[in-house]
This record gives sequence, structure tokens and C-alpha cells, in this order.
Amino acid sequence: MERRTFLVLVSGSLLSAPLAAEAQPPAKVPRVGVLSPGNPPPDDPFRQQQAFESGLRDLGWTPGRNIAIEYRYAKGDRYRLLEQARELVNLPVDVLVARSIIAVRAAQEATRTIPIVMSATQDPVREGVVANLGHPGGNITGLTLLAENLAGKRLELLKNAVPKLSRVALLRIASYPRRLEVDSAARALRLEIKEYPVTGAQDIRRAFAAMKQARMGALLVPADPLLFDAHREEIVALAASHALPAMYSFREFPQSGGLMSYAADVREIHRRSATFVDKVLKGTKPADLPVEQPTKFELVINLKTAKALGLTIPPSLLARADEVIE
Repeated sequence: MERRTFLVLVSGSLLSAPLAAEAQPPAKVPRVGVLSPGNPPPDDPFRQQQAFESGLRDLGWTPGRNIAIEYRYAKGDRYRLLEQARELVNLPVDVLVARSIIAVRAAQEATRTIPIVMSATQDPVREGVVANLGHPGGNITGLTLLAENLAGKRLELLKNAVPKLSRVALLRIASYPRRLEVDSAARALRLEIKEYPVTGAQDIRRAFAAMKQARMGALLVPADPLLFDAHREEIVALAASHALPAMYSFREFPQSGGLMSYAADVREIHRRSATFVDKVLKGTKPADLPVEQPTKFELVINLKTAKALGLTIPPSLLARADEVIE
């Protein structure tokens, strides 16, 4: 090859290389929608956003750089939750993260094709949003708060704190089915369970008045992001004014003055939800991702509240606690 021809070819290739690079379209940044029934930071007691983004960063995703996140908070409004789910679907997003079963239902109503990652749901199988935990099917997978014998463990810990306990009030949402695990655990511990169903915030005070009249010995409060969690301060204050030792489903209750809680580590669950988002964005179908159950649990005891109730928490129980508030 002549020197002149070689130089022309080389210079031509050098000139065309930048042009080819410029012609390539920029890499698509995936967009994730996060649907929450609660409040945005700083009013988010579980620090869900912080935990989720920490999990993403551990996997190489940096919000604002190689992944876009659209947060929506319904602030306790069920209808707003559905509107926000539709809004995220219409953007569109590549994955929807739904926090709580209520958010999952809203997301499910908005789309049957966009992958949905559950984060901190109670019982997705019983609620009918997945076929089973091992093979969820459809476009939904994620994490559940449910663990085997969790209700029994809560009642056992409550009876350890109140040794002479015989009657326990169960505060629950009227439209939710009663968990059979509560009944079987109560029988094993020789406890009588009396239900106090409520339909809204206006019923909470009435329920506590009825508990006092029935002389209930303690209280069991399940998780509910739209009612119980949203009215945490009121429920804790009512339990104190009625001298009711109470077991709650999240650590934020004893941190607010409630007696005790035993539950999965919610922040860890929100952090783990990033793992499901990562797998879905890399091509795994939700139907092929088994639903994950919690493995880390926390017992939190408010010793100051126990003293106010006239309870002496056994040293063996205090030794088991992950956090003791004094």
C-alpha cells in the first residue's frame, strides 16, 4: 500500500470514529416508581426511602445518575393512592415498588404488565395477589412481613411481660379477615381473645372505651399503614390512659411510648426490595422470583412505660430485647 493511500485511510477512520460515537443514542436510564400509602420524609418513621436507595447503591445503582426514581406518597388517602399508581404507570415506569398490601392492590389495578415489587406486605397469598410464595406468577413478587408463628410469638412475649394475663383485646380493621394463627396461639397460651373491629379513626376511641368496660388485660395491635400506623400517637396515648399493656407490630410504637413490639426489621425489608428491582431491571420475570420472607426480627421494650403500668419486666425478657427504652 502506498504511503499516501495509508494516510488517507487512517485519517478517514479517525474522523469517522467520533462521528459514529456521537451518532449512538444515549443509554436508557431505567425509571422506578415507588408507591407508598404513608408520608414522605421527614415524616416517614421507617426511613423507607433511605433504606431503599442504600440497597440500590450497594448494587451499583445511583439515583439521579444511572437510575431515576419517582416517589409518590398517599398520606393515608386510599383514593389518592390509586390515582398515583395510574400516574406512575402512565409516565411510564419500568418497575413499580409498592409498600404495603394496599399499595400493591392499587398498583395491580393500574397495571397487569409492568413488574410490581412488593415491599413489607402482610400476607400476599391470603390477599390473593400472588399464587404462592415459591412461584408467585403474574407480574408481582417481592417481600412479605409474614413469618411462621409471628402472631404466636407476639402473644407469648406479651404474656411473659404480663404473667397473670388471661384476656387480650385485638384491635383490627373490620374489613380484614381475622388471622387463624392468633386463635391457635391464644389456645396454646390459654388466652382469651376478644376482637374490637374498627372501620376508621372515629372508631378507635370507642374501641378503647369498650376494652376498659370489658376489663381486658392487654392489647394486640396489628400493622395497618392507613389507620393504625397513621394514628400511632393516639393509640399509644389511649393504651396508656386505659392502663393497657400493648404489643405492637412496629418498633415505632414503643419508641412513641407504647410498651413493646416484635416484628420484622422493616428497614431491612425496604433495603432488600432493591435486590428485586435490580433483578427485574436485568431481565428476570417477577413470576420467576420467589417471594422473600423476613429473617431478622426485633423485640423493643419501653421500660419507662412498663414502670408506669406497674409492670416488672422479667430480666430474661429484657435480655432478649434488641432495644430497651428507658
